[in-house]
Amino acid sequence: MSDELDETRAPLLDHLIELRRRLLYCIAAIVVAFAISYYFAEDIFSFLVQPLLSAGQTKLIYTEIFEAFFVQIKVAFFAAMMVSFPVIANQLWQFVAPGLYKSEKRALLPFLLATPVLFLAGASMAYYIAVPMALHFLLGFQGDVGGVNQEALPAIGNYLSFIMQFLFGFGIAFLLPVLLMLLERAGIVTRQQLVSARRYAIVGAFAIAAVLTPPDVGSQLLLAIPLCFLYELALIGIWFTERRRARTAEKPAAAE
Repeated sequence: MSDELDETRAPLLDHLIELRRRLLYCIAAIVVAFAISYYFAEDIFSFLVQPLLSAGQTKLIYTEIFEAFFVQIKVAFFAAMMVSFPVIANQLWQFVAPGLYKSEKRALLPFLLATPVLFLAGASMAYYIAVPMALHFLLGFQGDVGGVNQEALPAIGNYLSFIMQFLFGFGIAFLLPVLLMLLERAGIVTRQQLVSARRYAIVGAFAIAAVLTPPDVGSQLLLAIPLCFLYELALIGIWFTERRRARTAEKPAAAE
C-alpha cells in the first residue's frame, strides 16, 4: 500500500497548483452553466411555478423594483450549481483520488456516484408530492374571514425561497445514507451504535421535518417517514459492507 502512495507523492507547491487548477475548472463550469441557465431562467422558473398553478394560484407579484431581476439571477445560480455538480464532484475526486489507496477509492466511489441520485430523488419527491400538498394547505386559508375577503398574493421572491427550501431540504435529507455510511467507514460510529440510537434518530427525523417543512402534518410526515426509511437503509448497507470487509480480511489469513 505504501508503494501506491509513494507514486503519487508531490511537493506541497505542486499540490497547491493542482488545487488551483481544479478550482479554476469548477469556477469555469459554474460560469458556463450560469450563462446557459440565465438564458433559460424564465423557462426554469416556469417549471418551478407549476405546483403553484396546479394549486389554483395564477398570480405572483413583486413589490420591489429589482425583485423580478434578482429572482432570475437566483434561479440561474441554483440551476447552474445543480448542472455543474457532476463537474465539481469529478474535479474533487481527481484531486483527492491520488492520495487514496486502491481499496479506499473503491470504497468512496460508490458514495460519490450515489450522491446526485439520492439528491435528485429527494428533490423530485419534494417537487411532485410535498410542495403541492403544502401549497394546498397554505392556500386553503383564502376566502371570507369575518366578512373580509382574504386573498393570497405571494411575492415572486418568497415563492422562489419557499420552493428552493423544499427542493434543497429534501435533497440534502435524502443524503442521510451516504453520510452514515461514510461515518461508519471512517470509524467514527459503528453499526451497533447506530442501531442503539434508532429511537433518537426517529425523533431527529421528525425534528428535521418540522424545521424544513410548513406546519401542516402531511408535509412533515412526507419528509420524516422517508428519513426513517433511509436510516434503516443505511443500516442495511453498513451490514453488507461489514460482511464484505470481513470476507476480504479472511482471504489473506486463509492464504497464510
